[in-house]
Amino acid sequence: MKRFEADIAVVGSGSSGAVLAGTLARTSGQRIALVEAGGGAWNPLLRVPLMTGVLLRGRYANWCFRTEPEPHLNGRVLAWPRGKVVGGSSAINGMVWTRGVAADYDGWAQHGLPEWTWEKVLATFRSIERHHHGESAHHGGDGPQPITRPPDLHPLSEVFLAAAEQAGHSGTADFNGSHPEGAGRYDFTIEGGRRVSAASAYLSPVKGRANLTVLTRAHARRILFHKGRAVGLQVRYGGEDVEVRAGTVVLCAGTVMSPHLLMVSGIGPADDLAAHGIPITVDLPGVGQNLQDHLLVRVEYASRVPITLQRILRADRAAVALTQALATGTGPAARFPLEVGAFMRSDPSLDGPDLQSHFLPGLSTALLRHPFSGGKAQHGFFANVYQLRPHSVGAISLRSADPADPPKISPNYLWAEADRVALKAGVRLLRDIFSQPAFDPYRGEELAPGATATSEADLDAFLRQKADTVFHPVGTCRMGNDPLAVVDGTLNVHGVEGLMVADASVMPTMPSCNTHAPSMMIGARAAHFLSRANLPEAAHVA
Repeated sequence: MKRFEADIAVVGSGSSGAVLAGTLARTSGQRIALVEAGGGAWNPLLRVPLMTGVLLRGRYANWCFRTEPEPHLNGRVLAWPRGKVVGGSSAINGMVWTRGVAADYDGWAQHGLPEWTWEKVLATFRSIERHHHGESAHHGGDGPQPITRPPDLHPLSEVFLAAAEQAGHSGTADFNGSHPEGAGRYDFTIEGGRRVSAASAYLSPVKGRANLTVLTRAHARRILFHKGRAVGLQVRYGGEDVEVRAGTVVLCAGTVMSPHLLMVSGIGPADDLAAHGIPITVDLPGVGQNLQDHLLVRVEYASRVPITLQRILRADRAAVALTQALATGTGPAARFPLEVGAFMRSDPSLDGPDLQSHFLPGLSTALLRHPFSGGKAQHGFFANVYQLRPHSVGAISLRSADPADPPKISPNYLWAEADRVALKAGVRLLRDIFSQPAFDPYRGEELAPGATATSEADLDAFLRQKADTVFHPVGTCRMGNDPLAVVDGTLNVHGVEGLMVADASVMPTMPSCNTHAPSMMIGARAAHFLSRANLPEAAHVA
């Protein structure tokens, strides 16, 4: 069997894995093997910001996972896109850069994880950022990841900010600053009109280094062990099984695939593994548990004025916009239109915001229409809203022992009554914003939930029928020191040496934000932990 040897093997090149592998390749003499199930990010369309809507809905560079029927969403099966390409989900996501608040991380620290205080993670965030405002107490100015804003706003985005102020919401200059509550503008991982994925920021600068080997279209099938220690990976590569031997194995495969790889390798709930005929390496009942995700609904209106994104979603105009974005990094396709939004409280008595919203000056970013199809274009706009710290918890579980068989995804959305209450409050807050005088010239009929949906029962039915994922799953290999924790505070898997997990799956609770930035931070923290460790070289085991 063909064998590769490295000091550290990293599985997954997404938001965390790219940061980890790129940082170690640049700052250490260790040999790094990066194993990515998807292909290389050669397609220039991956760099076009407006392509996000298409990438999230298409099969290209996408695992195309689907949930099990969701019992509290009328049994619906939801699409769960995850990036399958160098860059992972950072190559297909919405590029919004939000980091959460101090209480998110200090809460982790207060539960026995002292390496994750706000002071420590803020320093890591600052080391990642090259912020458009430059270095400050809240932001880094010379990191690998550019953080920018478009120079101007769509006219309807300006209207949203004005209406939010009229509705009594304060304005905020920086959702990642000292006062994130209120309405304001988002930051993005875009530079020069082009997406900058975690791989673009961290792997491209070290491409060609002798100590970095990147294996693409390489599916990690199992972790290899010897005398209680992880010593490498069995990988399907080039149509055959190969071994990647390493002194340390780090899973950065994400909230779905990291627990899946642990379980098919014999690390997980013993009864579940035995039911699939998998020999037990370590009985860790928390593997795959604690699944959390943000769940959104959209409040939509028809627009009386034809100035929405629908203008460029005609196929011929979209082609022109894509060409302009590819050639010059300018034009409407060179920006992602969720430019403004708000952090709000579902209940004024709360200590801080528990809802996040994004406004779109259109009804879609992906539904192209034929220029000669006839009929009038549907102009409209919407804002979404989701609860930042949901109470509902689900699980990732095995479908079979076959590593190629995707796992079962059961988010259990809206199991908790508190989640339904918060989301309904969010719908009312958005309706209030859209009812303000600033929207009077533009606001047509309410398309969703619809003007007649006013009672609690109406809104509950709307949530069950229309609520959908925000693509922020976390928590299935959570950090901690209790019996259901999977990794400790420095990301080492309990009960086995030489094995770490470093991605969104280790988050014990949801941060109050989009999850790309915290995932990059986790990758950088993992690089810090590994750089101070006395690591063994690749295991030479027959």
